[in-house]
Amino acid sequence: MDNGDKAIQPCAARKENSNAQPKPSMSRADVMKLIRQKDEIEAEVKALYEVLDSQGKVGMDGPLLDNDGYPRSDIDVYTVRHARHKIICLNNDHKALMRCIEDGLTSVHEQAREEYMEHDAQNVTDAQKPRQPFAKVQFVATDSPAFAAGLQGDDRLVTFGSLTSANFRTLTDLAVVVTNSENRSLSVEVLRDGNLKRVTLVPKKWSGKGLVGCSFVEEKKLLL
Repeated sequence: MDNGDKAIQPCAARKENSNAQPKPSMSRADVMKLIRQKDEIEAEVKALYEVLDSQGKVGMDGPLLDNDGYPRSDIDVYTVRHARHKIICLNNDHKALMRCIEDGLTSVHEQAREEYMEHDAQNVTDAQKPRQPFAKVQFVATDSPAFAAGLQGDDRLVTFGSLTSANFRTLTDLAVVVTNSENRSLSVEVLRDGNLKRVTLVPKKWSGKGLVGCSFVEEKKLLL
């Protein structure tokens, strides 16, 4: 067996290496690690498709034999088979990772919600104060999902799905929630002109970029 054959791993082995097995309770660090692994897999799959394109754009289904039933002489048949095998394995791993990421996000958000509720119950006076905004809508594109939901520039986010000022860390949190809420209703609360507004946002593909069609900036914590 040559070095090329050794490079082909069964899909199951790849999953073990990815640490993508579901956990009873996942931390934010666990989820971010899985997201990095997902990005690495997507980059590897893209590179493998480029390999297939270099072999006469044979793709995943193009024939490897000529009309006489012999291996095609215009392509490297082993390279094509190797790339196809890895793409199939990586796509399976990607699906498993996405399930784990979704489960992990649910776990992290539930933990944060429980911690917030416990803190809220212990501090009744503080709970009566207006909730703290953690990010601000910078721009909303016309005819975008954000536009359809009624979001406006300068709206200050108070809740975004399960995100609040209690568990928000960076704008990456918003991106993760949006990605994992595609085609699902997302409850959003904003402060607009000092008043609390509730809207329903449905992240989805549209004619513009992204899934929501708006940009956000972090907002420094202010005393309200």
